[in-house]
Amino acid sequence: QVQLVESGGGLVQAGGSLRLSCVASGRTFSGYAMGWFRQAAGKEREFVQAISWSGGYTYSANSVKGRFTISRDRANNTVYLQMNSLKPEDTAVYYCAARLNGGLVFTRPSEYNYWGQGTQVTVSS
Repeated sequence: QVQLVESGGGLVQAGGSLRLSCVASGRTFSGYAMGWFRQAAGKEREFVQAISWSGGYTYSANSVKGRFTISRDRANNTVYLQMNSLKPEDTAVYYCAARLNGGLVFTRPSEYNYWGQGTQVTVSS
């Protein structure tokens, strides 16, 4: 079993920045691809960014391309989401997810095995 814990959410003004962290613990955390998703109130969960186990592959939703950056620190079992130039429409609960056999990147929630509890990001205008 893998546990994922997100942190770093909060309230920020439009144009500001936040960095989300997701720490994994539990069974040996090796070979997992990671992803960030978000869910705004009344909407479905949507893909944000993903990174392969090696870190050599990343993929971004068009809505955040050029503003958000995903990265990982395998030594510390942590994945990050650096969010710059935030907009009110980025307001959502952000979730990290892990998928075993993560040689590539994955964009659908159903492709992930483990999920964190989420962290709220609110961007005021």
